[in-house]
Amino acid sequence: MSQLVINILDKALKSKGQSLKKTNEYMWWSPFVSHHKPKLQVNIQTGKWHCWVSNQGGHNHFQLLKAIGAPRELFKEMSEAVGSTYYSSEKKDEKQVILNLPKEAKPLWNGGDSVQKLHALKFVYERGLTMEDILRYNLHYCLSGVYQNRIIIPSYDSDGQLNYFVGRDFYKGGMKYKNPPIPKDIIGFDLYVNWDEPIILCEGVFDAMAIKNNSIPLFGKTILPKLYKKIVEKKVSDITICLDDDAFEDSLKITSKFMDNGIRVNFVKLQGKDPSDLGYKNMITHLNTSTEVNFKELMKMRIYGNK
Repeated sequence: MSQLVINILDKALKSKGQSLKKTNEYMWWSPFVSHHKPKLQVNIQTGKWHCWVSNQGGHNHFQLLKAIGAPRELFKEMSEAVGSTYYSSEKKDEKQVILNLPKEAKPLWNGGDSVQKLHALKFVYERGLTMEDILRYNLHYCLSGVYQNRIIIPSYDSDGQLNYFVGRDFYKGGMKYKNPPIPKDIIGFDLYVNWDEPIILCEGVFDAMAIKNNSIPLFGKTILPKLYKKIVEKKVSDITICLDDDAFEDSLKITSKFMDNGIRVNFVKLQGKDPSDLGYKNMITHLNTSTEVNFKELMKMRIYGNK
């Protein structure tokens, strides 16, 4: 079986897998990035895969084939090789949105040192992010096109598929955000979420990246159906609400909704700042001083507001 899987992946990835010392672990050239070394690691036994540059990954061979847009016959071959039903992306009665990053998008961690790129890096660094964060979240930037002079922050689902992206103006001269014209009812940064651990809900992608620890951007001030459903289905026991101060009423609504489902909710008061302004170290301090909300406290906040 192992050699069959290797042969199929060789065809799909258009390169030869290189065996690592660790049993069943192989490296291929990553189809997600341009790099001078093989950066896509795959366990041919379990199917778990991870690109060490773009940070995309998944839990089985079919997710990888789906992520690279492999032809249907390779799904069938893989199904026969591993003795499992092959993954089909076709869903009846459901319109599937296929999203790609803007064609002009360039990796922020790679390439030349144009004036625009230096401005983009400055913008990111001023928000407390590091090169490690740039790699982890696969940040890009655009020099031209509809998203010109914008940092592109992708969001990936649990299969490593792009499900949304945010275009943030880094010159502070135009419209702050420009996003793709698709619904926001997705789970932001799902690829990086450990659903067995407490999660943090915040407004935007820069907030989530500043917090780092299992944080999910809402892309606004309300919680949409898909995220709410997954939190309940995954039986998340502990949530921290970390919205900006001007979203206090929205925070209370979200808090009440989760408390009704028996989920423990902690509340963070940001005192006029947002997570991306505070940065990682200050945010950790605020998170460590967050307070659990009980029914009495919830009623008190509804009556007296954010005091």
